[in-house]
Amino acid sequence: MTDKLMVGVSGVRGRVGDGLTPEVITGFAAGFGAWAAGRAGKPRATIVVGRDSRVSGPMFHRAAIAGLQSVGCDVIDVGVVPTPTVQLAVEFHHAAGGLAITASHNPIEWNALKFIAPSGLFLSAEEGASMREATSKGVAPATWDRLGEVRSDPDAVARHLDAILALPYIDLEAVRRRRLHVALDCVRGAGGPIMTALLERLGCRVSAINLEADGRFPRPPEPIAANLGELEALVRRTGADAGFAVDPDVDRLALVDETGRAIGEDYTLALAASTVLRHRKGPLVTNLSTSRIVDDIANEAGVPVIRTPVGEVNVAIRMRTEGAPVGGEGNGGVIVAELHLGRDAPAGAALIVQLLTDAGGETLSAITKRWPRYAIVKDKLDRPSGGLHQIYDTLQSAFPGAGVDLQDGLRLTWPDSWLHVRPSGTEPIVRVIAEAPTEARARELVARARAPLDAMQSVR
Repeated sequence: MTDKLMVGVSGVRGRVGDGLTPEVITGFAAGFGAWAAGRAGKPRATIVVGRDSRVSGPMFHRAAIAGLQSVGCDVIDVGVVPTPTVQLAVEFHHAAGGLAITASHNPIEWNALKFIAPSGLFLSAEEGASMREATSKGVAPATWDRLGEVRSDPDAVARHLDAILALPYIDLEAVRRRRLHVALDCVRGAGGPIMTALLERLGCRVSAINLEADGRFPRPPEPIAANLGELEALVRRTGADAGFAVDPDVDRLALVDETGRAIGEDYTLALAASTVLRHRKGPLVTNLSTSRIVDDIANEAGVPVIRTPVGEVNVAIRMRTEGAPVGGEGNGGVIVAELHLGRDAPAGAALIVQLLTDAGGETLSAITKRWPRYAIVKDKLDRPSGGLHQIYDTLQSAFPGAGVDLQDGLRLTWPDSWLHVRPSGTEPIVRVIAEAPTEARARELVARARAPLDAMQSVR
């Protein structure tokens, strides 16, 4: 992280006009294109480019394409689409890589450039380091006769939809007979076209808000329960069977039950995974900040849970290694290996529709009551200027009987609860998350973890 930009495993991210400029985007795009071409061993590599609906998106879209052309890369432009659609297009076209221009769930003033490998996965930490090292040495521009060319791919979303509906876990005839009523909130991101088309093809009746893909988010775009009041009201007003909310780049899905209550984004992965694991056994892979509800789902299916550092690529790589059929993150990100190794809100939505169909009339609120309910508390504060290792040592001393995991920050575990303290990879903050049988206990864990962090802040 620099003073103005966050550069890491998630790509390069910053506030528009305050560190993140067209010049920055052009430079990183050119560097990525040259690096990808070198790795592919081709003098003329092809890169897929897509974006979400953010107001700054068109400007950065043009800047990224210019950067790629300037180093001789050909560009396949998929336009305004979900990030998972960009990932699938990289695979489909056998491209040397891809660029997704999106700050995902970040507030409206942010944007970012995410780097995608030929596999369709985001760059691993090692690949990202290799790319940055190569580009730091300078990139040779192409001469006039070797500039890259641009062509569009208008079918990327249609292919994505077809692939979801072809999943062996989706019984299209049964789902269409069920004729569910779904309320939908796309936060004026890139999700309107794909989510409405998916639900309609699944035979659902749809009541929707915020479908306009203009990037003028009417609420904080992260699909956490606190931000879903409008969707909750829509579910109650229309009598929908469920409510679905996605983030601006459509890789995260949150659920509202038929009573109009947001059930918490951690339940998205758990419920979607229960559908997959009924058909195909294998490990469930998730990150260290995901609710224990996934352990309950996995135990019921007779499969293990494998935990990784936070970050989609970390989960995806471990899924590939373990041959896991399903995985994801507790922020509403569902990864279905049969489709592709990336978080995919439309795929998650299809699995939830299938779950409700299989339930034979049982409501979403009743389904969630099949498993224990945990209280999870998520907090954040500005990242201290110094390192966090002293904080980790202090917390380990304060909780001497806890299990310790240092894969990603510090995670302390007890038989009935856990606490995770880690620096965010997408914002200049420290995240503090705790889960326990009661909210009081979870808040107590968060408060005890915050104390040394607040003390460090006070002496700055």
